[in-house]
Amino acid sequence: MRLSVNLKITEHLAAWWENKRNTVWIKTFAQNCPVSVGFHLSASLSEIRLRKLVDEREKMIEQVKKLKAQLDQKVQKNGADSGSSPDGEIIENGNDPNIMDLQRDSSRQINDLKFKLVKVEQEATALEQNVSRLEGQVTRYNSAAENAEKVEDELKAEKRKLQRELRSALDKIEELESSNSHLCKRLEKMKTTRGMAQTP
Repeated sequence: MRLSVNLKITEHLAAWWENKRNTVWIKTFAQNCPVSVGFHLSASLSEIRLRKLVDEREKMIEQVKKLKAQLDQKVQKNGADSGSSPDGEIIENGNDPNIMDLQRDSSRQINDLKFKLVKVEQEATALEQNVSRLEGQVTRYNSAAENAEKVEDELKAEKRKLQRELRSALDKIEELESSNSHLCKRLEKMKTTRGMAQTP
């Protein structure tokens, strides 16, 4: 019977400790408890403290496991990690050299990519400037070509005009030559007629 009462008191105190987790409240509880409970309180206090330490130890172990799992997950996910524990100490395992090598490789690759990115941006800027310059040249060339085409059209029109004037002048010359020939023939005929008239 006494063992059963002690067990119930211990369970009651353990449950109460799980809810409160405070020694000050334990003392207040002891002062307000019945005598039988207060009698067994001192005997159960060590067990409660031990359970508290065990719980804290289990929580710490669980936390360490969780941190290790997170670290392993980061290493597997990113392919590189600092290789350090939350306290800043190197985790001693066989993967540290590989992790550090992966970290160095990743850092080198990142630096290379940054350098290449800067170089590509510089090349892109230079290409944009060249494109702008070429576009300006194309605009000027197009304007010059349009002006040349305009001048060419004007010259062609002037040529056609001169050709028409030339044909007209040639026709006029031909007409004058024909008229001159006709006049020459008439003059010769008149001379011949006058000569014949003067003959006795």
